[in-house]
Amino acid sequence: MNKILSTAAYIKIKDFYIKNPSLIDKKNRIYVTASDDVDLVLKKIIDVTLPENMRTVSNDQLKYISFLNEDNRIKNQISWKLFQNSDSREPELAGLKGGIVGTLLTMFVTLIISFPIGVLAAIYLEEIAPKNRITDIIEVNINNLAAVPSIVYGLLGLAVFLNYLNMPRSAPLVGGIVLALMTLPVIIIATRAALASIPPSIREAAYGVGASQMQVIIHHVVPLALPGILTGTIIGIARAAGETAPLLMIGMMAFIVDVPSKITDKATVLPAQIYMWANNPERSFEYLTSAAILILLLILIIMNLLAILLRRKYERRW
Repeated sequence: MNKILSTAAYIKIKDFYIKNPSLIDKKNRIYVTASDDVDLVLKKIIDVTLPENMRTVSNDQLKYISFLNEDNRIKNQISWKLFQNSDSREPELAGLKGGIVGTLLTMFVTLIISFPIGVLAAIYLEEIAPKNRITDIIEVNINNLAAVPSIVYGLLGLAVFLNYLNMPRSAPLVGGIVLALMTLPVIIIATRAALASIPPSIREAAYGVGASQMQVIIHHVVPLALPGILTGTIIGIARAAGETAPLLMIGMMAFIVDVPSKITDKATVLPAQIYMWANNPERSFEYLTSAAILILLLILIIMNLLAILLRRKYERRW
């Protein structure tokens, strides 16, 4: 009967009596987490008609499960552990908290690096830089970088940031820098397109009342191009949030139990955790993988909706 309970069941029982010492000599009903095999039996995923040596639960365990179920001692409820716990070897205890926090920290680093550099580079190329052979070469290279496979950025991060600069492995800091390099071309291209869409009459009117070039850019062109800039940035960050290949090269595919608290702590991200769960041989991880995929899709949908709403709010039609 010990094997139908999760390894965390005894911790919950201990905590219950530590908080309620007066109940030690009394009969109490305490609900604890069952093992993943019990969950699979109750969901009829394990075929109980198979011979005992061909399934992970014994005949005696099936009797215990059946007795507890008939006596209403088993109840089904939403497992909030998926959001409260970090990763674990036990499917019934595994959660996404570490992956979600790691993703947020990594995206934070990506945003604070890629957004200002990408926007400033696009403003310089579109509004200030002279049109000559050098700027043509730069533009061609930026367009080419947007099409480079993401694994190449992972190799760059491995060679430069880990091996040469000795930055911490499996850290959101390195992951954010790598994803920022991957996102930069997308932000630059989107920002340049937004700046180019502003009618020349806006610039001419500003120059006509005595504004300098920087005043025209800062006070007129950039505010009007802001919807396109924000849209391109959010789409670029959303693309980075779903990447796995570059993070594979810098060690963010590791099994991390602790929840990171700063950008230099060891961490993983949601796509990496989904990849690891999908490769786990235990059958219960299939359902955890499906739940994690839905959560990641929900995050990406929210980010894309945010881009659409920002564009509609600030967009002006000419």
